[in-house]
Amino acid sequence: MTEKEACDTGNYDDILECVSEEEIEEGETDFITLEFDDGVEVECEIMGVFDCEGKEYIALIPGDGTDDVYLYGYKEVGEDEFELVDIDDDKEFEKVASEFEKISVDEEE
Repeated sequence: MTEKEACDTGNYDDILECVSEEEIEEGETDFITLEFDDGVEVECEIMGVFDCEGKEYIALIPGDGTDDVYLYGYKEVGEDEFELVDIDDDKEFEKVASEFEKISVDEEE
């Protein structure tokens, strides 16, 4: 599987979503619904938040039956809320995808 297949976020532009941090409590399977600019809604399982070069990112698994994983920047905006931020820079995305793949392989071992 290529990084692009594992981390496909290029289908939609400018998504910002605020959700409660309580939705990502450890030990529970948590979901958020993303609403894209074109009105399409996708329910995603929150895989987790991880660090890459001093910034936080979040990995989401869409419930559409594909093997895709959506990667977004993760930014706390309040005591119990966070915001998803698009990764627009290709080099940044490649670094984040590589870090995500490394973490995923480490967890499988």
